[in-house]
Amino acid sequence: MMNEKVKVPLNCLFQGCYNPVFEEEISKCKDKCYQYNQLNPNDRETQRNLLAQILGEMGENVIFTPPFWCDYGYNISVGNDFYSNHNLIITDGAKVSFGNNVFIGPNCCFTTAEHAIDPEQRKAGMEIAKPITIGNNVWIGAGSTILAGVTIGDHSVIGAGSVVTKPIASNVVAVGVPCRVMRQITEEDKNRYPVYKGD
Repeated sequence: MMNEKVKVPLNCLFQGCYNPVFEEEISKCKDKCYQYNQLNPNDRETQRNLLAQILGEMGENVIFTPPFWCDYGYNISVGNDFYSNHNLIITDGAKVSFGNNVFIGPNCCFTTAEHAIDPEQRKAGMEIAKPITIGNNVWIGAGSTILAGVTIGDHSVIGAGSVVTKPIASNVVAVGVPCRVMRQITEEDKNRYPVYKGD
């Protein structure tokens, strides 16, 4: 196993539930997430030290506002200048990658897991794990869910409450259930609101 970490099979059915090997890894990560969520939310130094133990890769100026929960942790890669608001959940059986300058609103979920559609396979604990990739300078609105296998391109905005089931291109605003592209981001968006000039 790579770096002595349990490796989940990708893009195929596997015995995910009721599997003591995976359950042990998830349990260890939950212990660390629990510790993280008990910290003072303003104790950035201790938070960063513990995040370094949870996450696979982490850039500079990374903030996960508690509470934060994930399954394995080491399958999560985060770039520079990352901010997530309260109650981020990442089920990271497969790789979950975030670029630089990513903002995530409160109550968002990123899940690489799918359960089997066939009821007998599902009852037996069969799952599928598909990677998620989030580009640079992406904003995910509050209450959004990003499903397995999704890629979101650079500079895009996902509107609040969206359920993203398919890839989203770069430089667009997308929203809805299921999430659909509404429009391109243009130079006119710089003038959407007045800029405060100070007193």
